[in-house]
Amino acid sequence: MITINITNQPVPSAAQKFTFFTEEMWKKAQNNYPPTLQNLFSGKKNEVFVSAEESSVDFMIGLGANPQNFEIQAAASKFAYDFRKKIQSVPTSINDGEFNQDQAGELAKGLFLGTYSYPFKGEHLFFKPEFSAVLQSVSEEGLKNLQLKILALCEGQFACMEWLNKPQNFKKVPHISQFLQEISEKHQLKRTVFNRKESEDLGLGAFVSVNQGSAQEAAFTVLEYKTDVKDAKTIGLVGKCVLFDTGGISIKPSENLHYMKSDMGGATAVIGALIAAATLKLPVNLVVILPITDNAVSNTASIPSDVVTAYNGKTIEVLNTDAEGRMTLADGLSYLSKNYKTDALIDLATLTGSSVRMFGYTCGAYFSNNENLKNALEKSGDATNQRLWNLPLWDIWKDDFKSDVADFKNISSKPFGDCIIAGKFLEQFIEGHPNWAHLDIAGVAFGNVGYMTEKGATGYGVQLLLDFLENYS
Repeated sequence: MITINITNQPVPSAAQKFTFFTEEMWKKAQNNYPPTLQNLFSGKKNEVFVSAEESSVDFMIGLGANPQNFEIQAAASKFAYDFRKKIQSVPTSINDGEFNQDQAGELAKGLFLGTYSYPFKGEHLFFKPEFSAVLQSVSEEGLKNLQLKILALCEGQFACMEWLNKPQNFKKVPHISQFLQEISEKHQLKRTVFNRKESEDLGLGAFVSVNQGSAQEAAFTVLEYKTDVKDAKTIGLVGKCVLFDTGGISIKPSENLHYMKSDMGGATAVIGALIAAATLKLPVNLVVILPITDNAVSNTASIPSDVVTAYNGKTIEVLNTDAEGRMTLADGLSYLSKNYKTDALIDLATLTGSSVRMFGYTCGAYFSNNENLKNALEKSGDATNQRLWNLPLWDIWKDDFKSDVADFKNISSKPFGDCIIAGKFLEQFIEGHPNWAHLDIAGVAFGNVGYMTEKGATGYGVQLLLDFLENYS
């Protein structure tokens, strides 16, 4: 159980202080410190100086010049992780007197979010009942809202990271299905699950074509969160949930294959945002589709040249079984579009190496057919530093996945533009939805992180979606 304690009442005789300075703040404050200290600290980004006396310790943390809110959160997060073993369970205060309420809130978010390490047990100092973060610049009402927001963020983002980091044998279909059942009960979500036979009967042929090579049961899962607010908007979210991707018959090389446990990054971002939104009781309705399967190799697996029929009746020639994500998303998008009325439809996926080669680990690639939705997503991406860059959906790209034996091929035969081809392919399954966006987050959901020596989950997508939902609602 995560405990979040934040107050604006000073801690009597605080034994340790976290003092955050921008470079400008330090210039004003340095005369209050001994001359020897003035030359040892400057307030530069991520700079830390520890001043210890007989009965107190002052951690001085630099934020750099004119930091944006997400940079304040990132600096506090890095400090929390780097110094997690050096901080004691004693009365503690955060010196935030010169920050506004939003900036102080980002400091607190960063301290709590920065405590994550795998596996997360909620035992770090900041989650203990005896720890209180003191933010004197935040009002009483602001404190209540901030405490709930941090709790929601921690539970959502840590769930996202935890499930993406789990080894393959700890996140099989029964494992994640049990977790989704638990959060559904906790947050009063409506949960519907279709196994392989039920998916076949429904006509989810593209999804079943990926699952048919697996020894695991399929779990095409629908989660619904409903607000009590009348006339609230409804947002549809589809997350790619391939628990492990071998590539199928079009098998991947063995080098770095262990990282393919991360191919459910779209789903974990959606799950994290759903948990946070439900915890905050946001005034918006959510319909979440998670087509849960792995992509395995067996004598029953799909074979290149197979033709399958998707939920919307379109036929797909499978040229590459490693392009499985767009197959599962195709049925997820068309099922959601045909069975639910939504004001916006968004899918997220660790979909293509093409997006990684294009943007590296800087931002996600995204595609949309609606200018207002584009603006809203970009605004949230910039605010949270979970950025997106728009790419075109010109009709000329549709020619590249025409098939001689079906309506479409699942890949292009050309060696370029695969992330655009994938986006254009998915557009064929939104059933004319006028307000859709596809986010390819392959380069940003899983990468270099401070809490692991190798790659791990970044938590990308949770804060982006949460900010979007808060503002869009």
